[in-house]
Amino acid sequence: MHLETDDLGHRFPGRPWLFRHLDARLEPGRVYALTGPSGSGKSTLLSLLAGWSEPTEGSIRRAGIGHVGWVFQNPHGTPRRTALDHVTLPLLASGLDPRTAEREATEILGRFALSSVAAQEFRRLSGGEAQRLMLARAIAGRPGLLLVDEPTAQLDLPTARRVNDAIRRLATDATIVVVATHDEHTRDACTDHIDLARFEARDGATT
Repeated sequence: MHLETDDLGHRFPGRPWLFRHLDARLEPGRVYALTGPSGSGKSTLLSLLAGWSEPTEGSIRRAGIGHVGWVFQNPHGTPRRTALDHVTLPLLASGLDPRTAEREATEILGRFALSSVAAQEFRRLSGGEAQRLMLARAIAGRPGLLLVDEPTAQLDLPTARRVNDAIRRLATDATIVVVATHDEHTRDACTDHIDLARFEARDGATT
C-alpha cells in the first residue's frame, strides 16, 4: 500500500498557484507532517490526497488504500456518548462482536492515554481529551489513509503537548498518516516532513 504524487500542482481559477511540482511517496508506518505558511494549500492538499478534489496538474496514485479517515481541527462528537462508545462504534461497524469491539476500544483508548475518561460523556471532556479521542476513533476505523488537520491549533501548550504525544502513536502498518500543522512541536512528533514552502510557484510560473 502506498500513495504517490507526480508533478502535483494546484490553483483555484483566477488565483495564483498554491504549489507546483510536488513529488512524494507516502507509505504506511509513517506519520507525515505537512507544513507551510498560511495560504500555501495544506488543507487543499489534504483534500486532493483524499480524492475529494482533482488537482490542476499532475497526478495522485493510490495503491491499496481503501477507507480515508479525517480528523478536523475542532473535535466533533456525540455529546452524551462516552469516550468508549465513540471508539467502539467503528469497530462494531467493521463487523466485530460487541465484547471484542469493547475490548479493542479499551486498548486503543489506553494507547492515547484516555483510559481514565473511558466512561465520561464527550461533553465532559477537555479540549485535549476530545482531540485525542478523535484520533483514537479514527484509528479504530482502520483507514488506509488518515488525514489530520491542525490538531493543536486551538489548544494551550500543555494540552497540545499531550496531543502531540498521541500523534506519535498514530503510526501503524496499515495506515498512511498525514498531519497538516503550523506547530513545530507537532511537526517534530511526526516521522517525516513535507514542507509546501519548497513547492511554491515562482514569479512568472503561470502556465
